[in-house]
Amino acid sequence: MEKLVNDFSFGLFFWQILILVVLVLLLSKFAWKPILNALNEREKGIQDALESAENARKEMQNLQADNEKLLNEARMERDSMLREAREIKEKMISEAKEEAQKEGEKMIVQAKASIQNEKNAALADIKNQVATLSVQIAEKMVRQELSSPAKQEKLVEDMLDDVTLN
Repeated sequence: MEKLVNDFSFGLFFWQILILVVLVLLLSKFAWKPILNALNEREKGIQDALESAENARKEMQNLQADNEKLLNEARMERDSMLREAREIKEKMISEAKEEAQKEGEKMIVQAKASIQNEKNAALADIKNQVATLSVQIAEKMVRQELSSPAKQEKLVEDMLDDVTLN
């Protein structure tokens, strides 16, 4: 350090100052402006990126809110559709039960009518058989009664006695 202080020369100092000033002027014209411009552009780019990120965050929040709203609407619509499907199912079951009950009642009425017809037919058949048997029995009895001439005369006399003349 003593050497610097002892060897001080005004000419050297002047030239060093002049070189420093020229260097500062050259740097300010050619280097600092582009560096400062690059720094400003970089700062502006970072600011734009931050604003873009904030806008994207806000848009994402809006999209999430919209998605939640759509999801809730879809759930409500699904619940409504399920409720309607249950109502339709219950209505169809009820209608089927009513139809089955009506059909059952109709079948019971038809069965009762069929039974009554069969009963009437059976009674008519029994009456015919009883009449046939009665005729057959009467025929046998009449044959027995009329098998001899004496019995025939007695039958004719009994019938004549039963008949009253006017």
